[in-house]
Amino acid sequence: MRTILIVDDEPKLLRLLEMQLSQEGYATLTAANASEGLRRLREQPADLLLTDLRLPGMDGLEFLHAAKHLQAGLPVIVMTAHGSVETAVEAMKAGAADYLLKPFPLEELRLVIQKELDVQGLRYENASLREALGQRYDYPNIIGRGPRMQEVLALVERVAPTQSTVLIGGESGVGKDLIARAIHQHSRRSAGPFIKINSTAIPENLLESELFGYERGAFTGAVGSKPGKFELADHGTLFLDEIGDVPLAIQVKLLRVLQEREFERLGGTKTLKVDVRLIAATNRNLRAALEEGTFREDLYYRLNVVPIDIPPLRQHKEDIPALAEHFAARFAREAGKPLAGITPAAMAKLIEFDWPGNVREMENIIERAVALGDGSRLDVGDIRLDQSPSRAPAGTAALLPEGWTLEKWEQEVIRDALRRAQGNKSQAARLLGLSRNALRYRLSTMGVEDSEPGG
Repeated sequence: MRTILIVDDEPKLLRLLEMQLSQEGYATLTAANASEGLRRLREQPADLLLTDLRLPGMDGLEFLHAAKHLQAGLPVIVMTAHGSVETAVEAMKAGAADYLLKPFPLEELRLVIQKELDVQGLRYENASLREALGQRYDYPNIIGRGPRMQEVLALVERVAPTQSTVLIGGESGVGKDLIARAIHQHSRRSAGPFIKINSTAIPENLLESELFGYERGAFTGAVGSKPGKFELADHGTLFLDEIGDVPLAIQVKLLRVLQEREFERLGGTKTLKVDVRLIAATNRNLRAALEEGTFREDLYYRLNVVPIDIPPLRQHKEDIPALAEHFAARFAREAGKPLAGITPAAMAKLIEFDWPGNVREMENIIERAVALGDGSRLDVGDIRLDQSPSRAPAGTAALLPEGWTLEKWEQEVIRDALRRAQGNKSQAARLLGLSRNALRYRLSTMGVEDSEPGG
């Protein structure tokens, strides 16, 4: 039996709707105001909310937002006697599924409710079917069918409809910008702008004006005023890449925007209000930056509401074949080449490689292979891998073994120290010249449980 919560401050109409829907076979909950409606939802989830737009104590649109925040995915039908279609459209923009203008025939009410419940049922059925097929989390332009990337996409699915700030971590080239865009596109802000800014691509003395804008005369050359990225992203999403490289002075202003949703332009006195969701990304270890004093702790916790860590490509090699075929098909199409795919030997070579540059490196190597290859399929000879991204000068030995990354080398050194210390982590920390806390953190990133007494 489906449960419908009815919220209206007219006792007679409330009773009539309750009786009618009960006769239709629905379980009903009733409330005379928004506060009572929210209390009802906390006590018992509903399958559908039927609410008036004019309620005592709380605006109907405000109530709609609160109800959907309390129960994500709840279908809402609004009723309004003040018949302005504009008001009903506002409610639809705020997330209502449909609206009814009072007075309305009971038959119309029945049809609208049935339609929304049928749509909801189809969504649930669709999700269950996708899950059963192992394709529940499938996003355009993101290839990640293995378990590690499916965990990432599951987080995207859950966090996208919320307003929470997201902190995306991962090495360079793993696709942090694609994940940020997927969150935006599946959020309630998808109709708004998606503005991207990379803090390392902008000189430090210009970053503040890029983020917050400036007024005429704010600095030499400021002949007019200019809005910043936060203003441009109003009612949308701002993706701030490489957040770990933002100077401390600007971190203070970022914290204020996150806390109070307001700021001033550089050289200005007027306080501007914005409604922006911030998604930040970094390839740095921000916890280490906290210890070094280069990143504010209060900003870190404001940003790290929902952390999403994207694994490096070497940790989800099961996705390499699909990624390689995707890039090969795309570049062949763009070049007008009739490419039939990649040979098994060439694919084995791709899978064997450690990919220190991650997906971005693979994209570049496949593009080069398609551009220079002349066969019907890419073969071993077409795949020219950069065995050492940072080649040592001629006549000198490489700093790292071939195919190794700095992260992999560090982990091997830590394991060696643990072996020498016979598992004693305090002694291993001394051998490595690290503090006990620094070693504990590195072990946690390696997935090694710290079970030594006393921490």
